[in-house]
Amino acid sequence: METVIADTGPLVAYFDRREPHHEWVCSALKEWSEPMVTCDAVLAETAFVLSRKGQPPDVVFSLLTEGLVTLGFDTAKNHRELAALMRAYRNVPMSVADASLVRLSELRRDSVVFTLDRDFLVYRRHGRQRIPLLEPFV
Repeated sequence: METVIADTGPLVAYFDRREPHHEWVCSALKEWSEPMVTCDAVLAETAFVLSRKGQPPDVVFSLLTEGLVTLGFDTAKNHRELAALMRAYRNVPMSVADASLVRLSELRRDSVVFTLDRDFLVYRRHGRQRIPLLEPFV
């Protein structure tokens, strides 16, 4: 089974009904039964964005409590690879969260990144491989 790696955009859209892709995200979530995998940086970004939208940022922890997402990435063990990715995509620029998801997709070959971020159309895993995406822009 494919591992679904969750990015910030879909998590924000899940909580915020005013987001343009809210319905698409909720529909996509019904398609799989396994928890999505993400990283601490994505949870931090999601909480920050929700707080800027006037929503309670602590709702991000309900994702863990309800088993919708699990944390599956160790930044400390991958910091060199993250730094290399961020140098390689400095012109985009790449956030720590995006670098973590690219690296997570390298570590989980059977994965697809669930995103609303068009930058993932540019990013490559292992330098040259397109990252399989679940996104509304195709």
